Amino acid sequence: MTSLRLCSFAIAGLLSLSLATPSLAAKSKAKSKKSAKSSAKAKASPTPSPSPTPNKDWQVIKVGPRDYLSVDNIAKFYGLIGNVDSTGKTVVLNNGRNQLQVTLDSREAIVNGVRNWLCFPVIAKDDKFLVSRIDLAKTIEPQLRPQMLPQKGKVLTVVLDPGHGGFDKGARNNLGMEKNYALDVARRLRPMLQKKGFKVVLTRENDVFIPLHMRARIANATKDSIFVSLHFNGASNREASGLEIFSLTPRGAPSTDDDALALHFVNMQAGSPVDAQSFALSSTVFHSMLGHLPEVDRGIKRARFAVLRHTKISAILVEGGFLTETENSKRVADAAWREKFAEALSVGIENYRNLVEKKQRPMLVAEYRAQAAGEITVVDLTAPPSKIDETAPPMVPVTNPAANPAPEANQPPMVPVIDPSPTPTPEVSPTPSSTPDPNREP
Repeated sequence: MTSLRLCSFAIAGLLSLSLATPSLAAKSKAKSKKSAKSSAKAKASPTPSPSPTPNKDWQVIKVGPRDYLSVDNIAKFYGLIGNVDSTGKTVVLNNGRNQLQVTLDSREAIVNGVRNWLCFPVIAKDDKFLVSRIDLAKTIEPQLRPQMLPQKGKVLTVVLDPGHGGFDKGARNNLGMEKNYALDVARRLRPMLQKKGFKVVLTRENDVFIPLHMRARIANATKDSIFVSLHFNGASNREASGLEIFSLTPRGAPSTDDDALALHFVNMQAGSPVDAQSFALSSTVFHSMLGHLPEVDRGIKRARFAVLRHTKISAILVEGGFLTETENSKRVADAAWREKFAEALSVGIENYRNLVEKKQRPMLVAEYRAQAAGEITVVDLTAPPSKIDETAPPMVPVTNPAANPAPEANQPPMVPVIDPSPTPTPEVSPTPSSTPDPNREP
């Protein structure tokens, strides 16, 4: 394997971006010189607006069918300091407010103390670590600068979707069944959210089976809302444990469990107009889950589950632990643990609402844990305030490796203000170890 070298780098601040403003349509006027009776009317002759010039702060590197950005380019843009570990394969970027860790030939990344699964592995070219452009735009940027996400309206309603039901028992053990645990958490979570001012809709109130398309239809009938599908895991690997969360896979990218990375396949899969919002919801809720519950971090993942594909509002699917692992199953069977789990979800959902309506950055796992321990979180007073800074540069538009991709809208500026503390992350395979689940199948 080629030996890679990366020098430490430090950047004082974010570099300004400049996008060319489309020129105004030229107007031409024609007048008749021969006729003295009337003047010809002015006619506007519109010309196509030119595309924005390539952003000089981003040096896009083409490798095969995909676009990449170098890690040092990313560090420069976000004002991060980078170092390579002793293996020469892992790069850690940090500035005291944001943290990013990526590893060569791996889809696993740590962003602000939480495991993430990238769409494509980090690769190397010309002694540089490269991250795919779609991962930068769809996974890294939303977490380093969440307030830049295009959020509109309010979050008034939460649609809770207790997985399975009726004849569909879901994962199970000798202590209980997933369908019952999911419904119990939904019933506990509903009054918590109502106290915070949310309207709450459940896709099922009792032990009945609701088809997947009907769950999505219930969600799509609501306005100013989000969708949270509640599940518990099961696996053939009896040692698999921990929490994970899913949002819809972006168009032109493989899901977390797709190691083949078959581009001809993923390009046929539809994306979602609220993909960015769904990912922000996923990240915000997951930080709260890990911050309130000392469970294994299995990561923020992507999937094309039916309830995520067919739901037109911001949507996530939560996995609250494994019923096939001894310790996990005991905790899930404990009503007090489920109450705490519901509380963690309610706090995460409230933080997402604050992000949407107030542009308030969500709390991170380290902040939750410091708060629970009664510690004071050290804030970098030299950092800009958490409110929007109109001078902050916009994000590089994503280009999906799909035919005629829709252009990414320019996002409003924001200022990242966080003080992450990475969570210890045990080895977890991105390939789901859970058994097939009809409630989450495409």
